[in-house]
Amino acid sequence: MTYEVKVPDIGDFSDVPVVSVLVSAGDMVAAEDPLIEVESDKATMEVPSPTAGKVVEIMVAEGDSVSEGTLILTLEAEDGAADEAVEASTPAAAPSPATPAAAAAPAAAPVTVTDAGFGKAHASPSVRAFARQLEIDLAKVNGSGRKGRILREDITAFMKASSATAPAAASGVQGGMGIPPIPAVDFSKFGPVEDVEMSRIKKISGPALHRGWLNIPLVTHNDEADITDLDKYRKEMDTMAKEDGYRVTLLSFVIKASVSALKQHWEVNSSIHPDGDKLIKKNYYNIGFAADTPNGLVVPVIKDADRKGIVEISKDLMELSGKAREGKLKGPDMQGASFTVSSLGGIGGTSFTPLVNSPEVAILGLTRSKMAPMWNGEEFVPRLMQPLSLSYDHRAIDGALAARFTVTLKTLLGDMRKLMW
Repeated sequence: MTYEVKVPDIGDFSDVPVVSVLVSAGDMVAAEDPLIEVESDKATMEVPSPTAGKVVEIMVAEGDSVSEGTLILTLEAEDGAADEAVEASTPAAAPSPATPAAAAAPAAAPVTVTDAGFGKAHASPSVRAFARQLEIDLAKVNGSGRKGRILREDITAFMKASSATAPAAASGVQGGMGIPPIPAVDFSKFGPVEDVEMSRIKKISGPALHRGWLNIPLVTHNDEADITDLDKYRKEMDTMAKEDGYRVTLLSFVIKASVSALKQHWEVNSSIHPDGDKLIKKNYYNIGFAADTPNGLVVPVIKDADRKGIVEISKDLMELSGKAREGKLKGPDMQGASFTVSSLGGIGGTSFTPLVNSPEVAILGLTRSKMAPMWNGEEFVPRLMQPLSLSYDHRAIDGALAARFTVTLKTLLGDMRKLMW
């Protein structure tokens, strides 16, 4: 059976432009596969195939204007497919009267094309708009969704792969995917210059940080924790630890407190599922920490931090930090983190925006603690306050959850007895 596929009812719109022709003559299509994409002033819509079959001839091209009833293409339906389409009352166009079967078939009511009606297409209008914004050819993207549907994550993965194959020299200077490039400047015109080779760590981490910045909707929440009492106890532990050859720093307590807070707010310890519709809940607590080395920052990981006390965490910190400085970290030493802490406390600062180490969804930044006058209800008293900067992926964590997590963390740091719960 041969179908003349026409533009169905698209509401009050007429003379809408064809922005994409999604098939070619000779292509085999399934029912509901998109044929063309049209764009009104309110939405982008895809016209689906009324049945499975082979595209015989295409009557429209990109840039043409179409209205309800405009002939799009002719389709040679597969045996039995046309009858099933009629029985289901799903064809988006009337059968050609040139065939006896078509003349005998009852006329099906026209289907109004809406965003929901195009939901089964290989790529939704929003995904197509996303691809056009990034100047990505959808024909080159492999769909991982149902029936090969292209998801937003597929476009992101394609963009990452394209970035990875770009010349290394251009990755740090030139933009891509619609991002205007940074113009090259001959600095030698203004004074003496020299090229200094980046360390291997910076070369490796730079593209990863750039990728994370482009893909993650990043927000940073700032707060302060009163660590006056905790720091007194820490100093006592540190004095005893020196005799055994290790140190107890504030970071040990922050890692311990972070684990307790993560157990109460599991989303902060999660990752976004590749399909974008789910969170991967992690029932383990491996805490990464940023270690400053002569060649740049690396992130060793303390495994199973929930099963360790302050002493064991402190010893792990010392061992891994030593390996980092000496360049002796192995791959497994830097893998598997579910949450990361980046501390600048030994250097300074009041707050900063640490970048989330994807596929994690949050990272905690620490800067230098300071004495500050705090009101206790009767008078101002000096208290040692620790700034906390929590950066998070807004797709997985909203502002209220970020605030609750930070409040939990500062409550734990403010009363070290609660770390034993």
